[in-house]
Amino acid sequence: MLNSSVSYQPLITPFTEEHEMFRKSVRAFVDKEINPHVEAWEADELWPAHDVLKKMGALGFLGLSYAADDGGAEADIWFTVVLMEELGRIHCGGVPMGISVHTDMCTPALAKYGSRELKEKYLAPALRGEMVGCIGVTEPGAGSDVAGIITRAERDGDDYIINGAKMYITNGVQADWICLLARTEPGSTYHGMSLIVVPKDAPGVIVSKKLKKLGNHSSDTAVLTFENARVPVANRIGEEAMGFYYQMEQFQRERLVAAILGVSGAEQAVRATIQYCQERRAFNKPLIANQWIQYKLAELQTEITALKHLNYHCAALIEQDETSMEVTKIASMCKLKSGQLVRTVADTCIQFFGGMGYMDETPISRYFRDTRLQSIGGGADEIMMGIIAKIENYNPH
Repeated sequence: MLNSSVSYQPLITPFTEEHEMFRKSVRAFVDKEINPHVEAWEADELWPAHDVLKKMGALGFLGLSYAADDGGAEADIWFTVVLMEELGRIHCGGVPMGISVHTDMCTPALAKYGSRELKEKYLAPALRGEMVGCIGVTEPGAGSDVAGIITRAERDGDDYIINGAKMYITNGVQADWICLLARTEPGSTYHGMSLIVVPKDAPGVIVSKKLKKLGNHSSDTAVLTFENARVPVANRIGEEAMGFYYQMEQFQRERLVAAILGVSGAEQAVRATIQYCQERRAFNKPLIANQWIQYKLAELQTEITALKHLNYHCAALIEQDETSMEVTKIASMCKLKSGQLVRTVADTCIQFFGGMGYMDETPISRYFRDTRLQSIGGGADEIMMGIIAKIENYNPH
């Protein structure tokens, strides 16, 4: 996220020479096609999703883990890890968030459970970067409590009639289609939900509002309203009433991706802070000469490296069996720890930057604003702790 030429990797990594060649390609793309434009996109409060994703699709950066028949590369999960680590070097949080929603949050269920026709119409163009996707789960009255959603998709012959609203939808302004979680059966629990691909241009699908946010300004975030929107039943992903379970699977990959982006951004923030403290003098010596600063930065680097390897462990588990309870637990731990850690990194680094860090034009101030979402989006910290506690069965009753 922050401008730093220093990059480091742990001594033991799961990456082959092929992975590292891919890393160089992604890094070159980020340095040439994204970072030079971040300031303008932040000011415009919009990143050009179609343009960026089309270029990424042409380079084979999209759909890394998906089947070749769907337009994917059938690559192992470590290519996705590399992609996210390099996207984490983008000088803002909004753009990597928008890209990762497209690559690893709105498409996994479609790739795994969608019909051949549905994948040809929506997934393949998304992997070419010709269509932009978003995920429609959160509602005005239901966020981390996914079971509380009330948006309904009622059967009418060969169509669903959709009514309701979705809130805080990343890519919601620019997206061509929505992976929508809606109730297809009566009830108020996690039963009876389905995932449905909803074209954004369908009559009755309305971008009600483009939201202004504390951070991640370049990411377009929308309120979407559905007023008798008619969508073919054929647009349903997989079986009816299985949407909650499909979405829970998507969440595990989303949470790992968020944690990987968090680690990469934190690395850049700490390195930029070290560089600033080496250059900034106070009381006739560099700030970095203060032992407290040295020790605190060393502590942060230790925490970052520990989380990086927990992320790698989670990736290896997903490669073996993404539906296992162990994946759910470890992905929740990764997400929880990343949300807490980046907040500590952001607060510590902006403190060491002092007055300069408080200035709006300083990258660390953007990092401070952008990373606050990490503990909220994709499942709040408290939800992650609840998942971990439930799996570990802390409550004997």
